[in-house]
Amino acid sequence: MKSAKILVVDDEKLLRWSLEQNLTKAGYEVLSADKGRLAVDLFKQERPDVVLLDIHLPDISGLKVIEEIKAVDQNAVVIMITAYGDIETAVKSMKAGAYDFVEKPFNMEKLNILIDKALETVSLKREVSELRSELKSKYGFDSIIGQSAQMQQVFEMIKKVAASDASTVFISGESGTGKDLVARVIHYESRRADRPFLEINCTAIPETLIESELFGYEKGAFTDAKTLKKGLFELADGGSIFLDEIGDMKLHTQAKLLKVLETKSFKRIGGVKDISVDVRIIAATNKNLEEEVKKGNFREDLYYRLKVIPIHLPPLRERDDDILLLAKYFIDMYNREFKKSVKGLSKEVERLFLSYAWPGNVRELKNVIERVMILENTDYIKPEHLPPEIHNPGEVQKRNVSALEIDIPAGGLDIEEVEKKLIERALEVTKGNQSKAARLLNLSRDAFRYRMQKYG
Repeated sequence: MKSAKILVVDDEKLLRWSLEQNLTKAGYEVLSADKGRLAVDLFKQERPDVVLLDIHLPDISGLKVIEEIKAVDQNAVVIMITAYGDIETAVKSMKAGAYDFVEKPFNMEKLNILIDKALETVSLKREVSELRSELKSKYGFDSIIGQSAQMQQVFEMIKKVAASDASTVFISGESGTGKDLVARVIHYESRRADRPFLEINCTAIPETLIESELFGYEKGAFTDAKTLKKGLFELADGGSIFLDEIGDMKLHTQAKLLKVLETKSFKRIGGVKDISVDVRIIAATNKNLEEEVKKGNFREDLYYRLKVIPIHLPPLRERDDDILLLAKYFIDMYNREFKKSVKGLSKEVERLFLSYAWPGNVRELKNVIERVMILENTDYIKPEHLPPEIHNPGEVQKRNVSALEIDIPAGGLDIEEVEKKLIERALEVTKGNQSKAARLLNLSRDAFRYRMQKYG
């Protein structure tokens, strides 16, 4: 990083000139200032990679300069120049945010080594900053696609949760509805965005290992514990942990998790010392935890601890307004990724997409689009490009009206009973999707909802 820019700030003209000559010779672009105010102005204008700053300046102190530079860029790298033996000032400068310090008179070779190390820090900080920006862009509010009324409610809840920094968030929904994406958005739109987001799938990891992953262990805690290991709670301090499929967590581990929620501390396996942590827990499941509590598979106290702020993600079959919008989003995404130019869906495919129940939810829709985009060269996605379960005319999703047949007893039914049974059967056929059930009966949504309320 020899093309790096370095700002030298010192009121001693000879020392300043010597530093300029040596650093220029080493291949750096060098700026200089003899006063603190000028240094701050130059920093704002030029944004140097490293600042060499004398503690004693004629107008304001070097410590004040650090404060003002850090207000502009908290990641600024400042190397303080102090008088020989002035340890107190050196300590103050480090507390103020200096990267390191050198004492006068200093060895130029050692200073160059220190600058190289500082520049490595600059490079690393930039990479981390770029990665965080990329993650925030990828997992910002705009990454959740939906215009349906259900998803608008979800958006509002996510925004409130991200801003509130609530210690626990509970996300429920079927597989493929995007629970993991929502968890990331909550993290990257919160004040915790610069801290780690770590996740663990409670189904994928055996019970014997999950506690080690969550809480870590001390050296010698068990036969294979050759070294100390930090767990996710320790590593995620200040950030968020996403516990995916928490409904599959065993009761013993649930008890330990409850203790973390109650005390904000834990012990490593084999440890005796409590370790305090500040971690937001985002838990998700596709199970009905109320039923799991009744069955004795999930602790009731943990369930209520987790469900302080619940977010339910509706299945795609209940989000008619989002299906074509999501399809367009995925087509655009894969056009960029695969260098394709697919214009969209044919009218027949639009109809099929709106008729299909999407048991795999958004994930299934994404996979269908990806498969077509990889295998087909076409302007529009057509029925013949789709897997058979979507365009099979014998499927319920084709809205075969015979599926709505109801049994009429010998004694007959009055019209209201027939209407009620038709509504119940339509909801059964469409797996609870009110929009599709309404279309199946040739009713408007409002008329369908009115009848639902009427018949309880």
